[in-house]
Amino acid sequence: MALTQERKTQLIATHKVHDTDTGSPEVQVAILTENIVNLTNHLRTHKKDHHSRRGLLKMVGQRRKLLAYLKNKDVSRYSALIEKLGLRR
Repeated sequence: MALTQERKTQLIATHKVHDTDTGSPEVQVAILTENIVNLTNHLRTHKKDHHSRRGLLKMVGQRRKLLAYLKNKDVSRYSALIEKLGLRR
């Protein structure tokens, strides 16, 4: 299931760094995480959907790159984001 516009707006409002923020690493990681969760649930039902699995792996790789960038840039923002999203248990 695709991410709805309302849910995307909620994610942006929750994770934005400043008022007109739509593309900071925090927002991008939050949107990717939501998409990854939705696609993971889809793949639990449709185990043989390999095209969607490839998309999932690409999203996970993109999120990993953004998190590495944020960790190198500002560790405090990185740890706050990890805590807020519940990643890296």
